[in-house]
Amino acid sequence: MTVSWDDKDIRKLPHEERLIRLEEIAKNDPDESARWDVVWMLGELAEETNLKGPAFEKAGKLLAWMLKNDENSIVRHEVSYQLAGRGYHKHIPDMVESAIHDESPLVRHESCECLAIINAVDSKPHIEKLLHDPEKIVKETAQFVLKRMERRKNKGYDRMENSF
Repeated sequence: MTVSWDDKDIRKLPHEERLIRLEEIAKNDPDESARWDVVWMLGELAEETNLKGPAFEKAGKLLAWMLKNDENSIVRHEVSYQLAGRGYHKHIPDMVESAIHDESPLVRHESCECLAIINAVDSKPHIEKLLHDPEKIVKETAQFVLKRMERRKNKGYDRMENSF
C-alpha cells in the first residue's frame, strides 16, 4: 500500500538513484511534508530489497540521520516507526538516544514504543529511565513497553526479533 505522494516519480528510479534523490530531499527540502514522504519511500525501498543488501543499509543510514537531524517532530516520529517496522536492529541505539533525549515528547514516545516493536530487550535499562520522563505519555509508553517485554519474556520470546 502506497501512503506517500510521489510527485517526482522517484519510485520509478533504480534503488541507487532513488536513494540519491531521497537523500537530497531529506537533507535539503524545507517542506516537511516532502521529507515525510521520503521516510515512507525509504520504508518501501527497504521492503523491496527484502530487508537486506546495500540499498537496505543505505536507507537505514538515511533514516537514522533523519531521526537525529530533521527539525520536524512528526517526521522524526515516522522515522522511528520505519526503523523499527523494517527491522533495523543496528539502529536500536539511535532509537534509544531519541527515546531519552529528543526534545519532542511525541518523538520520545514513538521511539520508546518502537523499541517494543523491534523487541529491543537489551534496551530495558534505558527504557526504565523513561519512567521518570516529565511527560505523562512518555511515562505511560515506557510502562507499557516494559510490561510487554516482560510478558514476551515469560512466554519465551525474549530474543531480539520483530514482534508484530
